[in-house]
Amino acid sequence: MFMLTLKALHICFVISWFAGLFYLPRIFVNLAMTPKENTAETERLLLMAGKLYRFMNPLGVLAVGLGLWLWFGFGYSGGWLHVKTLLVVFLVAFNFYCGVALRQFQAGKNTRSHVWYRYFNEAPTLIMFIAVFLAVFKSF
Repeated sequence: MFMLTLKALHICFVISWFAGLFYLPRIFVNLAMTPKENTAETERLLLMAGKLYRFMNPLGVLAVGLGLWLWFGFGYSGGWLHVKTLLVVFLVAFNFYCGVALRQFQAGKNTRSHVWYRYFNEAPTLIMFIAVFLAVFKSF
């Protein structure tokens, strides 16, 4: 029963973290499209992005921490888990880069276009699909 509770919590934290990973880059798209003279909209979007980033970081830590606990504490194994772990490392790096991008926007030093952020926004979706299929099928 304890393991199932941990697994359920892990899934809840992963879903919550992904919500932030999906939405924060979308805010970056809007920030990159906002004209410099529209300071009210820029400030509102920066406030939203900052609050979301601070909210999603603990969720990511809890998702990764519970995932590691399930892996090492309950002996999950298989090559699929190593690939999934590599994907999680990529997501942690993605999350970290979101913080870098946010600080660049806050400093008024963003150099990327809204189109770049639209493509950037798709990375977590692709990773999610691969990770879910790995976890469900455990094919290797």
